[in-house]
Amino acid sequence: MKSKKKYLAAPYLIWMAGFTVIPLLLIIYYGLTGKNGGFTFSNIMAIATPEHRKALFLSVALSLASTLLCLVLAYPLAMILKSLQINQNRFIVFLFILPMWMNFLLRTMAWQTILENQGVLNSLLRFLHLPPISIINTPYAIVFGMVYNFLPFMILPIYNVLVKISNDVINAAKDLGANPIQIFFQIILPLSIPGVISGITMVFVPALTTFVISNLLGGGKILLIGNVIEQEFSFSMDWNLGSGLSLVLMIFILASMALLAKYDKNGEGTTF
Repeated sequence: MKSKKKYLAAPYLIWMAGFTVIPLLLIIYYGLTGKNGGFTFSNIMAIATPEHRKALFLSVALSLASTLLCLVLAYPLAMILKSLQINQNRFIVFLFILPMWMNFLLRTMAWQTILENQGVLNSLLRFLHLPPISIINTPYAIVFGMVYNFLPFMILPIYNVLVKISNDVINAAKDLGANPIQIFFQIILPLSIPGVISGITMVFVPALTTFVISNLLGGGKILLIGNVIEQEFSFSMDWNLGSGLSLVLMIFILASMALLAKYDKNGEGTTF
């Protein structure tokens, strides 16, 4: 029976080989070779040029900002969900997941319509006799789009860990004289670290590599490293340079995965 069960994994292995391993090997090959096919590190070292370095630093800064905002918003929401009754929190979790059923591109385009100068937001402000704001095509709009699209990826891991914290532990701390602040910082927060680290990883990595959000909400005026890589593949057709820059981003992704593996060894924050 065990040998037969192994064959059931064959479709998954074929899928992983065809759509993950082989493309990754191609990226490594193109990133470490020049247009003549010779071995070179020039594609990776191109990240040091002023325009690429600026795009990378801006990407990291906006990704960190959006990750921090997601954490600040998600942790209290996850605490509120934990405190609700079972039927209530399941319904509210469903509401958080519901927007993810819609296409990522459509969700971002909807916010483009809302945030543009003549959009829904400014129309509402004018109706209330308030001054309009110009947020579209700015880094603030990009961060807003990142927070909106990736917030559920921060809420769910934290919530998943919090619901596993037994109320008996909290009640025991109260019986021993611990106040709410002590309970939070000495019990709840340390026990929820796996979910926090998982949420940070699940938000930071896609935020760092995104290019759709910056294209739509940044109006193509703000280049992130994801936009640079996308342009190298789509417009310049320089697959070698695009792959080399992608390998640089893989360093951040591997570092994030190593951090996740260190603090979430049992996968508590990634099991929903």
